[in-house]
Amino acid sequence: ILGMFSELKFPVPWGHVAAKAWGPLEGHPVLCLHGWLDNANTFDKLIPLLPRECYYVAMDFSGHGLSSHRPAGSPYHFLDYVSDVRRVAAALQWRRFTLMGHSMGGSVAGMFSFLYPEMVDKLILLENLGFLLAPEDTEAWLKSKRMVIDRLLSLEAKQQTPKARSPEAALQRLLEANRHLTAEGGAILLQRGATETPAGLVYNRDMRVRTQDRESLTVEQCVKLLQKIQDRVLIVVAQDGLLVPHKLNNRNRFVKALREAFESTLKEHIQLVEVPGSHFVHLNEPEVVSGIISNFLTAQTTRARL
Repeated sequence: ILGMFSELKFPVPWGHVAAKAWGPLEGHPVLCLHGWLDNANTFDKLIPLLPRECYYVAMDFSGHGLSSHRPAGSPYHFLDYVSDVRRVAAALQWRRFTLMGHSMGGSVAGMFSFLYPEMVDKLILLENLGFLLAPEDTEAWLKSKRMVIDRLLSLEAKQQTPKARSPEAALQRLLEANRHLTAEGGAILLQRGATETPAGLVYNRDMRVRTQDRESLTVEQCVKLLQKIQDRVLIVVAQDGLLVPHKLNNRNRFVKALREAFESTLKEHIQLVEVPGSHFVHLNEPEVVSGIISNFLTAQTTRARL
């Protein structure tokens, strides 16, 4: 039964990467990647609605959920998350598999697909276009890099102990930070995203995750990279999510330009589907996207059409 799952742990040099798995071990492998500050529970409502013949593994990135935090003194580089995926694939002995990523997990899935195209048979991006936003100019790029270092050193200097909150306050804080989350969705994420202590709930995530160092790509590079894996990409965008063109402000011109490039250059080769819902549609209303994803997963042809 796909509602049942098992917990997995993969050893890494600084501890372990945690994951949860659904479905038959011998089924077609699907690796599921959560968004920034989220965890593997983001797929709890969706996976039971997907094809039963697949084996789904949803991992917690380092510093998230039940996975170990990175060693002291280390920032969280974007490529480290890509390395987490490579380590988990090696531990599972998967040579070729499907990648499904939500939000930041989609960016990680995209980058993994460009670096290891021979390992990815299909790519499913939920509320993500496969890339992180690039700063518009050199000064903005320099500022972002400096901020990563300064934030890391500031956090180290403070050495704050994680704040304990009542279950209600912990959920409230999560919902305030994620206006797209429902109370039910937030509670599901908290089950894996916080630990009970005598003083109250403490978030599991590493504070340093906020210092994440991003990779910058131009629109031209993005299109070129997507052409490497075209005909096996499904992108699901929510109408009230973070990527709808008419709602994007100037700061997100990059996303707008990328979507326009999709339309002109890759239209026949990449499926981009808009669905009603918010950034967390896969968690809040999984039935809205489950049919689209199921059809894509089960399509046999190289060009996996809906």
